[in-house]
Amino acid sequence: MPSFSQPPVFIAFTGVDRADLIPEMQTLSSAYPIEWGLLIDPDRPADHLFADERLVDASRTAGGLRLAAHVCGALAREIVADPLTARFDPTGFQRVQVNHSFEGSSPAAIAATRLYGRRVGVRAVLQTKDVFPAEEGVDWLYDVSFGVGVRPSTWPALPDSGPFCGFSGGLGPATVEGALTAIAAPVGAIYWIDMESQIRTDGLLDLDKCRAVCRAVYGERG
Repeated sequence: MPSFSQPPVFIAFTGVDRADLIPEMQTLSSAYPIEWGLLIDPDRPADHLFADERLVDASRTAGGLRLAAHVCGALAREIVADPLTARFDPTGFQRVQVNHSFEGSSPAAIAATRLYGRRVGVRAVLQTKDVFPAEEGVDWLYDVSFGVGVRPSTWPALPDSGPFCGFSGGLGPATVEGALTAIAAPVGAIYWIDMESQIRTDGLLDLDKCRAVCRAVYGERG
C-alpha cells in the first residue's frame, strides 16, 4: 500500500523528445491518467529537449494523448506582453504552460496569461516558487527546479479552494512516493504532479521510468 492517501488526478511527464515513442505513450495513457508535456522554443532547435515542428504535429494528431505545451523563450514572453497577438497556436493541446521568467509572475503577467488562455480556449499554467497564489483563471505549478531535478526541502500546502495546483521538483521513480507522502494532500484534493529530469536516461525520455512512476502512484494497471 502507498504511504500517501490522495494520489494526483494525473501525472505530467514533460520533455517528449521523439515521435517513435508515441505508440507506447498511447498505450500507457490508456492505462493511467497522464499529461505529456512538449517543451517548445523555436529559438533552440539544437536542444533535443525541445520539440520541433514535426514532433509537435505528430503528437497532437496522434489521438489518445492529453498534451501540454510548455512554451519558453520569446514565444512565452509574447504571451505576457500581448496575449491578443501572441503567435503560438495551441491547437491539439489541452494546456499551455507559459515559462516566461524564472522570477515569478507580476499581476500584469498573470492577467495576460489568463486572457491568452481564454482567447485560445486552453487552460493556461504559470509557475510559482513560493506558496500557491490565490489568483484564479490560471493553473499554478510549484516549481523550484525548472527542469534540473532539484527537490524542495518543503512543499507548500494545497489551497482549500481556488486555482488548480500542481507540484514538481526532483520527482521520479525513486522519489515520487516519498514526495507524495510529504505533500500530504488531503483526501479528495485535486492536484497534479510534473516531472522531467528524473524520467530520462542518457538525456532521453525513458518510458520505462514513466511506467515505474505510474505504478508507484496508482498501482499496476493494464
